[in-house]
Order: sequence, then C-alpha cells, then structure tokens
Amino acid sequence: MKNFSGKVAFVTGGASGIGLGMARNFLTEGMKVVIADYNDHHLDQAREILKGNNAIHMIKVDVSDRESLRSAATETLDVFGKIHVLCNNAGVGGGGLTIDPEFDEWDRAISINLGGVVNGVKIIAPIMIEQGEGGHIVNTASMAGMVPLPHMGAYSASKYAVRGFTEALRMDLAPHGIGVSCLYPGAVRTQLIDIPETDDGAPPGEVGNFTKNLWAAMRVAVDPIDMGRLVVEAIRENRFHILTHTEFLDEVKQRHRAIEDAFVTDLPVPQARADFENFRRSEVDRFFAMEAKD
Repeated sequence: MKNFSGKVAFVTGGASGIGLGMARNFLTEGMKVVIADYNDHHLDQAREILKGNNAIHMIKVDVSDRESLRSAATETLDVFGKIHVLCNNAGVGGGGLTIDPEFDEWDRAISINLGGVVNGVKIIAPIMIEQGEGGHIVNTASMAGMVPLPHMGAYSASKYAVRGFTEALRMDLAPHGIGVSCLYPGAVRTQLIDIPETDDGAPPGEVGNFTKNLWAAMRVAVDPIDMGRLVVEAIRENRFHILTHTEFLDEVKQRHRAIEDAFVTDLPVPQARADFENFRRSEVDRFFAMEAKD
C-alpha cells in the first residue's frame, strides 16, 4: 500500500508506546486514525498530545473481548466509513514461567498478546476484503518471537505464535491485495513495563540479574516515533518482516545456522515427499511475492 492519504487506520494499544508512534506517523501521512486502547490514563494522555486533530477518534477496547472489538470496528465504520490499515499492537508483559502452576496470569497474557491479534484479524480482515480496496495489516510480535527470552514463558509463547499466525495471514490475504507485516521490536520506550531510576527494587539472584539488564536496555530504548516511521516504510514496501534492533542480528544468524545443522541429512526422501515440498514451497513463495493494492 503506497498511498496513505485519506485512508483509515485502526491501531490497538494505540494510546501509548509503539501504537501511538504508529498513529502519529499515520497522521503525518494524511490518514485518519482510530486509537483503540483499554487504559483510560493512556487514552487521556493521547487526547492531550493529539488535541485539536479531527482526524483522530479514540475508543476504549478490550482486545481479548471479541464483542468489545467488534463494537469498536462498527464504531470506526460509523465515524470514518472504512478501515484500510489494521495494527494489532496491544500487548502485556509478564504471564509467568512455563512451570508456574498458576493459570490466571498465563491466560491473560495469551488472551491479549495472541488472542487480541487473532480477534482483530478475524473481525476486521473480512471488512477490508469486502471493501475491495486492498490495505495492510501489521501484527506486533517481539524479538521474543525470534529468540528465547528467559523467565517469561507466556510472553515468549504468545509472541512466537503471533509470528506463525502472521505468516499464515500473509498467504491468506495476498490474493485480496492486502499486505501483511510482522513487527519484532526489541527495547522501545513504551509503558508496557515500568522502568525505575535505580536497580534497588530488582529481585535477588538470577532473575534479578536478568531484570537489571532488561531495565538498563529499556533506559536507552528506541523512540516509538522512530518505530512508527519504520512501520510506515514497511507497509509502503509490503515487507513482511520488520526487524529494527540489530543487536540481535548475530544471534538470529547463529540460531538459524544451528537449525540448519540439526537436520539429519542421510535419511532417504521418497519422491512423493520431495514433490510435495517443492509444491508447498512454490505456493508459499508465490503468495509472499504477490503485490498489495495501492
């Protein structure tokens, strides 16, 4: 999608951090923007930042609640008439370890980080298809969807799942001229977690060391406005992967090499299996190469 002016974006988690960075860049491009967010304080802050701009509409939304999200989509159509860009960006941290016996925080993280993306797509993508004007969907994963993140099992699981879901979505929407991207942010100045001025409150031991290193990285995190600009560029080029934090590049290369080296190469491959793989790969390549409508 190369032409942004006059089109409508719907951004979840849009009242702060990366979501607000996206929204402000969309406004600069001449778009109308719906900011959908659950946090009243963040919505109030965004209203103050963007006051006087009549291209903005704000809605309180719980992305894990399908009826709440469906109502927000309907309200968007009532206010602006259409939806051309969907950014499923709402997310939460935490969620607990993989071995934590409790489920409440785990379920909350999965229902927002993954469920919110799925809900947004399944409710709004059909609207975009029906419009027949193309468009673009950006799903926010995390570098935790590329590399392991210690002590955050629920968060990692949800972000790896967003990556896989978004790859499938790219293929499903390509024939409709709708582009799809997956965003993998590292440290960005967001309000997802509170960063104290000192490390005094860090827990003891290994978890504390991890926490202090995370806080240090977040204190020099990327500006959300810059993230929003990079998202606009990726939409314009219909790039699937939006990878912005090059400090992870060496590890990603190393992990991919380890995966390649793990294949057992001396087992026979029957022709039917080889034929299926060639067919599957050609189909994937074909879908990913399809151009989005302007």
